[in-house]
Amino acid sequence: MSDNIKNEEYNPDIVTLSDDNGKEYTFEVLDAIETDTGRYLAMLPIYDDPKKTLEESGELVIVRVDEEDGEEYFSEIEDDDEYETIADAFVDRLENFFEIEEN
Repeated sequence: MSDNIKNEEYNPDIVTLSDDNGKEYTFEVLDAIETDTGRYLAMLPIYDDPKKTLEESGELVIVRVDEEDGEEYFSEIEDDDEYETIADAFVDRLENFFEIEEN
């Protein structure tokens, strides 16, 4: 008897961002949403040290994808209402894929 189970490799979308001081941070993109106000990404930080990963809360980092001169860049969502709306949309979508505990 042979199992015909397809072995799909997991290839996460990894993004490295730099802050104003040039410090780099690495994230795994979990989901993307496009709305009338723009395109957004929900990401989780990735750490080199597995212990650091376990210590972190697993809180999503949400950014807006903007474009200038044909180049994409990520920016903070500064409007609280916009952030709340997008965060709620990501949580609704992601809780279907991951176990999310609300505090």
